[in-house]
Amino acid sequence: MSDVRHVLVLPDRDAAEEAAEALGERFGLDEEPRIVRDALAGEDDAEDAQWLVVLDDEDGLLDAESLDAFAGEWDGWREEP
Repeated sequence: MSDVRHVLVLPDRDAAEEAAEALGERFGLDEEPRIVRDALAGEDDAEDAQWLVVLDDEDGLLDAESLDAFAGEWDGWREEP
């Protein structure tokens, strides 16, 4: 077993919530992804935040290229580990 975690960076909360729901459906996830607000350094305004969707992939079954394309559907990207 590996300890792989994928992080998708999305532009807003709505996109993160929609993407998290769609991830489970598209990739058949057993566990729902976590949504985390990541405030940019020095910013207090919610408008100046990125939203992260965090997926644990202990068995290494999720393909990085597929996740890159998936995040792009919501104008986001996948962070490299």
